[in-house]
Amino acid sequence: MKHWIEAARVRTLPLSVSGILVGSFYALSKPTENVLTPTQVFSWKIFGLLMLTTIGLQVLSNFANDYGDGVKGTDNDDRIGPKRALQSGVISPAAMKRAIVITAFLTFLSAVSLIYTAFGLEYLYYSIFFLLLGIIAIASAIRYTVGKSAYGYKGYGDIFVFVFFGLVSTYGSYFMFSKVIDWYLLLPAVAIGFLSVGVLNLNNMRDEVSDKKAGKNTIVVKIGGEKAKQYHYFLLITAMILLLVFGILQQFAIDQYIYLIVFLPITSHLLRVSRTQNPADLDPELKRLAISTFMVSLLLSLCLIYFISDIIV
Repeated sequence: MKHWIEAARVRTLPLSVSGILVGSFYALSKPTENVLTPTQVFSWKIFGLLMLTTIGLQVLSNFANDYGDGVKGTDNDDRIGPKRALQSGVISPAAMKRAIVITAFLTFLSAVSLIYTAFGLEYLYYSIFFLLLGIIAIASAIRYTVGKSAYGYKGYGDIFVFVFFGLVSTYGSYFMFSKVIDWYLLLPAVAIGFLSVGVLNLNNMRDEVSDKKAGKNTIVVKIGGEKAKQYHYFLLITAMILLLVFGILQQFAIDQYIYLIVFLPITSHLLRVSRTQNPADLDPELKRLAISTFMVSLLLSLCLIYFISDIIV
């Protein structure tokens, strides 16, 4: 059990639900044209299924990544960071492959339950669209490193993370509650997407040498470490600007800007990355950035429902 928990990479789970928190609590913070109060938009059952499905997708992605990089030999002695399950031999390729199939099946069941709870038969077209989106998400999580045409080896991993853990996670979760489009939410959706891509980019900067040897052509391998740093600055600085603009457009009260306090550790992280010359020194920054992304999302979510606290109580 210990080895399976390690293979699931529990520390990545808070990052994966960041968009769910913001999208869901945004739904809780405001009514729509069809209902009178925010609490009529929000559903704890939908929220729970959103969390369960997203965590399942993240665990599936982690298992598939462990398996794909393991059988390809990408996870080897040149790699910086903790040893993976297949790399260390504590889990066999056959056992990991079974785990991927089981996790994919359970995640699909969770997604179907979520879609039916959110839309039912009343919104059939939405149900079909999100079902297809769920299938694509599951397939993409597996194909990131698994197979000869794994897109993570061609530098497309950043797109997957941005779309599914940024746009779909944040905007999709809100739509499941409200059934309406709200363009303001694109700002935090893109911001969380950029921060999530920043974590992946940091991981790829750390593993640049070993990835290059193994033929894993991430964006970092393609553009080089120095340009990857500039790309990293762009992702995080843009994300902070978008989150600030979102608060301004939402006309937050002064104490609702408390989520901006997380900009301090993010800025400190950027300074450390700029001074780092040894890729091994980037490993601790992965955890710091992941936690910062989760914390800014959590605080923003709480700030969103600040003005309806009397309804919640």
